[in-house]
Amino acid sequence: MNKRERFLAATRNLVPDRVPAAPDMSNYIPCKRTGLPFWDIYFFHHIPLWKAYLNAIDYYGGEAWVASTMGPPLTYDNNPFEVDTHYTFDTSRDAMVQHLRFRTPDGELTATNVCARFDPPSPVEKPVKDIAKDLKKFAWLFPMPTGVDMETVEECRAECHRRDHGYGFSISYPGFHMWSSFAQGGVEPLAYALMDAPELLDRWMEMDIERGLKVMELAIAAKPDYITFGGSGTITLASPELARRYAIPALAKFSAMTKQANIPTNLHSCGKSRLLVDLLADETDIDCINPLEIAPMGDVDLAEVKAARGRDIALMGNLHTTDVMLYGNPALVKQKALEAMRDAGRGGGFILSTGDQCGRDTPEENLFTLVETAKQYGVYDKDGRLPAVEEYFG
Repeated sequence: MNKRERFLAATRNLVPDRVPAAPDMSNYIPCKRTGLPFWDIYFFHHIPLWKAYLNAIDYYGGEAWVASTMGPPLTYDNNPFEVDTHYTFDTSRDAMVQHLRFRTPDGELTATNVCARFDPPSPVEKPVKDIAKDLKKFAWLFPMPTGVDMETVEECRAECHRRDHGYGFSISYPGFHMWSSFAQGGVEPLAYALMDAPELLDRWMEMDIERGLKVMELAIAAKPDYITFGGSGTITLASPELARRYAIPALAKFSAMTKQANIPTNLHSCGKSRLLVDLLADETDIDCINPLEIAPMGDVDLAEVKAARGRDIALMGNLHTTDVMLYGNPALVKQKALEAMRDAGRGGGFILSTGDQCGRDTPEENLFTLVETAKQYGVYDKDGRLPAVEEYFG
């Protein structure tokens, strides 16, 4: 199998030739390897993030999860709002500051993002200051798309396939995890709205699902190898009850469309996710979930979830990104990678990866070790077992 075939087989909960290795490193490490200030990538697009990522994953020798770096390149017939963008440089923080002013038919919104030299952008001012007053204006910022920029799709697809990687992109879904990135104050104003004016959040969800169904239709027509649903903190920033209320209805609709189109899917949601595994397996057609973080960032025991739900959904994870990948050494990375393959690799349906987002200063030798351990020990026999892993643990 090539890398594309291996990644897709594991995503579909099948047995590939060996365990794929795809550490979560979609931002910090690829950008650092370019040698450019991060604002040149995120603000000025001197190199597409997806291309920086492919260069990085090829350097380390793993299987690419390029969907973590991009959404579908949507197009619009008519843009119902105007945006003024200007930049200032903050010498005290060695950071580029992006100032945005959106002019919509219902009024203006403003936002500010700060991108340090060696960090991705962070919002310091979000567009929705008052949900009741601003939601109608905010809705204009996400108009109904009419198409996909197929030139961009084909460029990325061709580059992925030239390197023997799968091509995919990420699509978001509604819930506190997403809305908090647009609402000033994050989760707090959403919690107040839930108590005082839940109809506002119901409307926000309806808007997201209506637009999301169109995005899914266009995305499927572009024929990606797979689709990722991106929703970090689905439960951590809300609760299982709120996930079932806002996120799961959308995911059920979206994944039914991909199942009908025979496009495999994975879902990324960092933080606590053990109950999310059950929700996805029982109420959606999603094929795979990551990153299945361990405590204290998450709540997943990889062996337990493999035993309980491994036949229902594929698993991708879950080496600790700080204790193991950032602060550990190659011996520790190898040990934890072997344990992960022992706990979740048998029978296929497992991609060796990390928790959420490897840090910028993760030692190179640790990333090389993760990949090489999968290559050396993660080879399946005809019965879907991992003999080298079993032998290692006796």
